[in-house]
Amino acid sequence: MLDTQSIINREWLTDSRQVTGRVDDVVFFAIQGEHHDGHNFIGDLYQKGVRQFVVERSALTPARRTELMNYPEAQFIEVDSSLQTLQSLASQHRRLFRIPVVGITGSNGKTIVKEWLAQLLADDFVIVKSPKSYNSQLGVPLSVHPLNDSHTLGIFEAGISQSHEMQALESVILPTIGLFTNIGTAHDEGFKSRKQKIAEKLRLFIHAQTLVYCKDYTEIDDEVNMLLKAVNPDMQLITWSMQGKDATYQAQLTQNWLTLTGPSGHVKLRLPFTDPASVENLIHCVVVMRCLKFFSQYALQARINRLRPVSMRLEQKEGINNCVLIDDSYNNDVAGLLLALRFLNQQSTRSRRVVILSDVLQSGQAEDELYEQVASLMQAAHVEQFIGIGPLVSRNARFFAPNSTFYETTDQFLTQFAFSDLRDSAVLVKGARPFSFERIVNRLQRKVHGTVLEINLDALTHNLNYYREKVGRSDGDAAHRPSTTKIMVMVKAFAYGSGSGEVAQLLQFHRVDYLAVAYADEGVSLRQNGVDLPIMVMNPAPETFATLLEYNLEPEIYSIRLLREWGEWVEGVGRGAEGVEQGEEAPRPAPSAPRPLHLKIDTGMHRLGFLEHELPDVIEYLKARPALCVATVFSHLVGADESQFNSFSEQQYDTFLRCTTALEAGLGYRPTRHLLNSAGIVRFPDYKLDMVRLGIGLYGVESSQLDTSAVRPVGTLRSVISQIKTVPAGESVGYSRRGVLDHDARIATLAIGYADGYDRRFGNGVGQVWVNGTRCPTVGNVCMDMTMIDVTNASAYEGDEVIIFGPEIPITELAHQIGTIPYEILTGVSERVKRVFFKEEN
Repeated sequence: MLDTQSIINREWLTDSRQVTGRVDDVVFFAIQGEHHDGHNFIGDLYQKGVRQFVVERSALTPARRTELMNYPEAQFIEVDSSLQTLQSLASQHRRLFRIPVVGITGSNGKTIVKEWLAQLLADDFVIVKSPKSYNSQLGVPLSVHPLNDSHTLGIFEAGISQSHEMQALESVILPTIGLFTNIGTAHDEGFKSRKQKIAEKLRLFIHAQTLVYCKDYTEIDDEVNMLLKAVNPDMQLITWSMQGKDATYQAQLTQNWLTLTGPSGHVKLRLPFTDPASVENLIHCVVVMRCLKFFSQYALQARINRLRPVSMRLEQKEGINNCVLIDDSYNNDVAGLLLALRFLNQQSTRSRRVVILSDVLQSGQAEDELYEQVASLMQAAHVEQFIGIGPLVSRNARFFAPNSTFYETTDQFLTQFAFSDLRDSAVLVKGARPFSFERIVNRLQRKVHGTVLEINLDALTHNLNYYREKVGRSDGDAAHRPSTTKIMVMVKAFAYGSGSGEVAQLLQFHRVDYLAVAYADEGVSLRQNGVDLPIMVMNPAPETFATLLEYNLEPEIYSIRLLREWGEWVEGVGRGAEGVEQGEEAPRPAPSAPRPLHLKIDTGMHRLGFLEHELPDVIEYLKARPALCVATVFSHLVGADESQFNSFSEQQYDTFLRCTTALEAGLGYRPTRHLLNSAGIVRFPDYKLDMVRLGIGLYGVESSQLDTSAVRPVGTLRSVISQIKTVPAGESVGYSRRGVLDHDARIATLAIGYADGYDRRFGNGVGQVWVNGTRCPTVGNVCMDMTMIDVTNASAYEGDEVIIFGPEIPITELAHQIGTIPYEILTGVSERVKRVFFKEEN
């Protein structure tokens, strides 16, 4: 049996899909979560070589205990809660170190402040910090676990979404210096009041020696003095104010100059930005720096001048030479490298993996130990080509595969590397800030025009989990009881414009049960991109039957004619019809496994599908042909998104149940039944049956209008201003002189037109776009490749970014403006528009 210290010293794994590194040193914590159960994947991990498991007693049913007996070499540690055990172990580990630890909480700015502090203090401390935005009940212990004897400073962030969560995080972080960034509306729904939310967040600091916060947040100041000081009376409060309140530091902003006056006099600092959020974040950083060590005005200014933008997300972009590019060019540490490699391993569109990596700075590890570990991670991730940039990684080349290449500097790489040799690969670019790897990304990224559709993979995951939750609970049950209801996701029409290959890979990673496409060639594309989930083809045709069989695609069958054509073709393949002479009696062996098909029932849509009276013929035909099996039977609700059709939806449900009951009785088995689309999942949860079909809801449109705030926008369509000119009143703009100006106007031309998917109906002021915080109307007709807008009232310059739709301009609003539906807006975005996929890494 493993002891506590042995577990602490091993690598911790909580997601079976993210095995990276040496598995003989891994402990898997099987966690029962809201949308998953890690115990279901113990067998997979055992096959991969993992032998140590922490499991929850409540999950060990008799059947599961019998299953675990099949893994004789495994060690199982039974606990009440794997998550709480993980937190407890991290807490024990944290108490071994007596170094300053900064604990950060608040509504906004936590990750930015943490990353900036790490940049600003990198010359003075060996820092361990949360990777990206790892601030959850699970993320915090995983962030603290790498703490070792070489570290001299820890910086960790903690986020909570409901009451009673912070106590566990406080024990894990145990901050000596606390920082409360601000308070806002985020996660208000998890608390009875704003006051309660502040009080819960303040639990992070009950043992802290110092607390830094802005006194202008009166609610925070009140709760600190009323509650926190009562339980931690010796705490030193270091406060600041821009409103002249009685604080430790007075802050004054004049244009881009910040004057900070405190106990040691004042410093005047030139800021690289003046937006309120960034100024607040930087003041927090400066005050914390003064708490840790005295910095002169000159030293502070020198550090601030080196600040770089903080990228909190991994971006997947289209690269040169048919490459997929994963951009993580602003950060490089071991924890972040693990996250990036796991993301790289999801990219099954390119089997060849390439990593371009800079020196790993501030690791806290001995150099040879560090790069031996990095090399081991490359091997475990099946990286075929490793490119190291920097003096440290170069002098440790002995640990890496023989075909690896090394460069002392980024400039050397850019001038000497043969970019034409980098083809058909998934390329991860990950570098510490001093190496300016954004220059490498710019060289490797495919250059197309400035219009980009950004796809937020975290939003897709959030929406998937929202609908999973809907089918995972029965009516009125908030306990999230396990559900056997499966999910089929529609990825037809280029995944509603979002990019079918990338979306399908994400869905496969999150283990959905089925995918659906419109045509066979869409399914072929998914198969060629490494997707092996079952795929239903909704519009099969006889000329594509060979393709369906070759690529293991499953046809939707909606008519007697199509059923017979498919059946005859499958039987012909089964008996080897090509080699049979005319008139010869051919043997009729069935295929080794029946070919699955999907029967569509017409319960009222009257588009495609079998009517109820046709089912006896269907049953008779299928019973005579063992080479065919019905995988699923389904129908489609006509008006699930509108309450006025509820009674008709109920009729459809009753009809569908009669049909499926008859089908089951006739065939002798029950196919998987599915009736609900995205709107139906929300409006009619009692009709979920065996499977549901998730479509537009996954992509951020809750079409039932009952819970619109529950899903997150997935796509943001951005363009750029190509030119701005001043046009006097009375002049016209665009084709046919439709845009006649009634004022002297600044007219900006955008690099987007109807060929990109910006509908012509948005012309002449119907549509608006978002330019640096201002809505700007279109002027004149939308052209094929360009659109003109009026930026007279906006702060706009050539090259500025413009948002066509996204959080600021909701897609539902655009659809309403031109009298259409969100589906048309999404699917209308042309494939010539570059897709950029990103993940926030939280």
